[in-house]
Amino acid sequence: MKHHYNQPDSKFMTKPVHFDKYTDLKMLRYCLGATMYMPGTKDFYEAIVTKKYPGLTSFVLCFEDACREEDVPAAENNVIRLLDALNEDIKSGMLHQEDIPLFIIRVRSLEEFRGFAERLTLDRIKLITAFNFPKFNKENGDAYFSYLRELNDKYGEIIYGMPILESREMAYIETRLPELMGVKEILDKYRSLVLNVRVGGTDWSSVFGVRRGINYTIYDILPVADCLKDVLNVFARNNDYSVSGPVWEYFRAERSMKFSELPESVNASIFRRERMINDAVDGLLRELLLDKANGFIGKTIIHPTHIPYVNGMLAVTQEVYRDACQILETDGGVMKSDNANKMNEVGPHRNWAEKLYMRAQVYGVIKDESCYKNLFTLE
Repeated sequence: MKHHYNQPDSKFMTKPVHFDKYTDLKMLRYCLGATMYMPGTKDFYEAIVTKKYPGLTSFVLCFEDACREEDVPAAENNVIRLLDALNEDIKSGMLHQEDIPLFIIRVRSLEEFRGFAERLTLDRIKLITAFNFPKFNKENGDAYFSYLRELNDKYGEIIYGMPILESREMAYIETRLPELMGVKEILDKYRSLVLNVRVGGTDWSSVFGVRRGINYTIYDILPVADCLKDVLNVFARNNDYSVSGPVWEYFRAERSMKFSELPESVNASIFRRERMINDAVDGLLRELLLDKANGFIGKTIIHPTHIPYVNGMLAVTQEVYRDACQILETDGGVMKSDNANKMNEVGPHRNWAEKLYMRAQVYGVIKDESCYKNLFTLE
């Protein structure tokens, strides 16, 4: 599996690398990109074997918010059937494991997680990259990861955890920091099993009785932006963990979109709020720029048309890639960038350079901003 595999005509200065669930965690935590969430009851078999959604490299089948409680048994059965069908295809040679996107399961609760895990076998475990833990907090977090470690030890396999930070206690200012620091203590204890930290922008918006409109980003919603700021402060410092951006709720399900008339400077045009594609996609692109600027890596998505935009915007331009390499290859001091348009200071810019370099390996290096439109194709 690799990003932009469906766009062979795109010209990369450095091509994206291949990855799978066994890729070293230092790189794998940058690989999720556009992670599509679906109800656990969805029959996703044909979509996987036919590569119905071009560019999809990670997906979640959900037993929680996307699934009614009475449908959870059916959802669990559906996921078991899917795992078994994919394993049969792999054994028969009809399918290669590297063709299967990173398979993630969002459990409903600790009890449901334990019950479902008892139905797993080694073959099923091999296809699962991670479990999402909803409403993760300092009270339930250790139990989730303790049991996850038991599964890893039992099967001799690697299965990661992806906590979702979305509780009311984290939304409320008076309890937020104790909650976040308590969660960080847990994640530090199980660091080798933490693939990604996810945030619930929709849940936090609900706490404050707000919902961002199509012409706003999550950063315009001040109470939620305040939550996101603190999450990044606690978990993104020193590149300790990768944190993914919250879901964008709007989409236009147009299968044919033309990008030939996009402006050369995509980033500048987005900030000027020039109409580029449509209000749903333009809003997503604005939020992606701010996600990237603030240090989020990847994004939860709920529609396949979001895939090329999320993954496309994570590609790195040659200029900033050279800046990152210059910083990483120098012991210290300050120097002029290769393009002679900025100062690169080795000490303060090193964390940025490390993150940028890893992103470049995973999503590729493009010549300049004019190349982003080549990555937005839905074909």
